Amino acid sequence: MTSSGAIATFAFHINSWKQPVFERYFPDCAFTFVPMHVRDKEFQEEWAPRILQADRPQIFVWSLRAPEGLHGFAQAHDIPVFYIEDGFIRSVEANASRTPPLSLALDTGTAYFDCRTASDLERLLASYDFDGAPELLERAAAGIRFLLETGVSKYNSQSKADIEGLYGPKTGKRVLIIGQVEDDASIQFGCLPAITNNDLVRIAAQENPGAQLIYKPHPDILNRVRLSQSDPQDVRHLCQILDQPLSMAQAFETIDHVYTITSLAGFEALLRGIKVTAYGCPFYAGWGLTDDRQPNPRRGRVLTIEALFAGAYLLYPRYFDPQSGRDVSFEETVDGIRRYFANGPVINAMPRSLGPQWRAWGPYGILGWRHLLTPLVSPVIARIGHGRDAQNYREDPIRFFRELSNPKFRLIGRILYPFDR
Repeated sequence: MTSSGAIATFAFHINSWKQPVFERYFPDCAFTFVPMHVRDKEFQEEWAPRILQADRPQIFVWSLRAPEGLHGFAQAHDIPVFYIEDGFIRSVEANASRTPPLSLALDTGTAYFDCRTASDLERLLASYDFDGAPELLERAAAGIRFLLETGVSKYNSQSKADIEGLYGPKTGKRVLIIGQVEDDASIQFGCLPAITNNDLVRIAAQENPGAQLIYKPHPDILNRVRLSQSDPQDVRHLCQILDQPLSMAQAFETIDHVYTITSLAGFEALLRGIKVTAYGCPFYAGWGLTDDRQPNPRRGRVLTIEALFAGAYLLYPRYFDPQSGRDVSFEETVDGIRRYFANGPVINAMPRSLGPQWRAWGPYGILGWRHLLTPLVSPVIARIGHGRDAQNYREDPIRFFRELSNPKFRLIGRILYPFDR
């Protein structure tokens, strides 16, 4: 503990825009935000000693992005580690924008999407006495009804479409294939056999001859927030490709069967009574509700959809008011989303920076000459990635490059901006 009573918390791989959010959401923590992409040697030589100097410290890790030796170090010194991910209701935006998460999952085992070992969520689902908690199951049933009535999902938008006009007349079985970001950690650690979105389309086509196949790419791929690893055009002869924004709630209309690798959309399909084939092992697979292609011997208990919902949405995550940072309930969160779309913004995005101040000295060079790079580099970033990437770069060029996941791009950033702020 620190002198003020706050818990000394060393946080790994927390992007700079998330840091004030964490400080607001966890007021009992005294955060030290470790620089992004710390290598194992740097962790062992610099950060491990600093952590040991703290009184009863704890460690936060975003997703599974930690130095290689961190887990063993924490076990050896009995230091609690919390693996953190967005919860199953994330934002009022339809993509991974810089908005405070409405819910977070804190797991002492591993990230909930990691099928290699048991997470706190898996242990909860395997052992909780749902039959002995009728009030909890009633809350779950009410929560499911609310999500189905309002269309609230992990990411939320007001985009509407004419489904009949988009899908065409229904003349037989209709199959929806859910695309994901193929290099996402949820696939890397939640699906042990290698597979691409296009592979999933081919499997669905082989297993459903004569059916209408509809392929929905991930919103971040459509918006070019993330880059795709396989080209949907290669399977256009097998399926109809949805190349316009469409909420998951609408996408499920008239669908008979859903194929997914590990997407949460598979669980949202289960809520609607739709058959789901899961090629990987997402948290909702292995409980008797899905057609599983990757068995998990740790699971096998048969759960009702209400019990699965109660564990994953009511007991496991924490929900927050993004403005005050206070803990709120699942019901308060979904009601806030409903009011957002009914009455205008209740949940605000993070304020945007105007960019670094021009100074005659410092990391941007003598007379700040490296600021002149911004109008030249920004269009290149927009072409490679997305307009939002270019905006993030203009707001803080140095930090933008330092926090990129691709080491080649980080190296380019080091060449352009060799000095840290």
